[in-house]
Amino acid sequence: MANPTTSVAPARSQQAPEAGALVARRKRRYTLLTRHDKILLAFMVGVPLTLDLVLIWGPTVASVVLSFTNWSGIGPITDKNFIGFKNYQFMFTGYTLFWPAFLHNLTWLAWLTFIATPLGMFFAVLLDREMRGTRIYQSVFFLPVVLSLVVVGFIWELQYAPTDGFINNAFGLVNSGHLIDWLGNPRINLFAILVATSWRHIGYIMILYLAGLKSVDPSLREAARVDGATEVQTFFSVILPVMAPINVIIVVVTAIEALRAFDIAFIINQGKNGLELLSILITNNSISEASLVGFGSAIAVILLVISIGPIVLFLSRTMRTLA
Repeated sequence: MANPTTSVAPARSQQAPEAGALVARRKRRYTLLTRHDKILLAFMVGVPLTLDLVLIWGPTVASVVLSFTNWSGIGPITDKNFIGFKNYQFMFTGYTLFWPAFLHNLTWLAWLTFIATPLGMFFAVLLDREMRGTRIYQSVFFLPVVLSLVVVGFIWELQYAPTDGFINNAFGLVNSGHLIDWLGNPRINLFAILVATSWRHIGYIMILYLAGLKSVDPSLREAARVDGATEVQTFFSVILPVMAPINVIIVVVTAIEALRAFDIAFIINQGKNGLELLSILITNNSISEASLVGFGSAIAVILLVISIGPIVLFLSRTMRTLA
């Protein structure tokens, strides 16, 4: 009598490969992405990633490497060009323009953070109340945002002109003989430029914050009003916490605007006589007649390290929100 197990086992062993092949064919058949989709996805991801590596991370890494050299921008880089940390040592101890420029950048950041940005948020709150002429006010405040800082610099250079400028004439300083050289006096020209920068920055922040305010659930304000909260209490206790993601974006934008400041100060007097900034020092050392590309790269690395703070804050906040 034949053993039944010996006849069944081969049949099962033959069915197993056929079942596995059938499952594999079904997986290939019902895949969500076609070959065309995969090629398109690779193209959409690969091209931006390549541009990011070539145009952003490539120059960043190159700047870090060049900061340890005395390369002048001419000829190849050899072992003799590498000088270690001498660029950083000279920058911190012997370069007299570095610390004034560093303090000017901090002043720029403090001004935008505690004066210009709160004003933009305040105007956004006012315009969010749908007062008469809201669209006109939005257009007026946003108009400077569409202008480049170079154009803003030219406009305010005309306003600050000692004899022909609007400000001295409006205050009657021309006829009185007490002219104020707003852009030539190193004690006040930085703050004069900050006023011009705020003219553009306030409108930018106002539009960003106004867009965030429009997305707030109206029921939150109604609930606060029913509880007897005033408008000020409602804003600081209800609206401001809800606007946390927008607040982080505004902080990051403000920090970046302050740290990358260059155009308007360079247009006025090439960033000299009280308007020294780190970005201007980078330009003057890297592409000037001195051609101190290595030293200019060292200043750029310091500016990069300072800029990493708000960027890390923004990314950590975004990742935490998504999680």
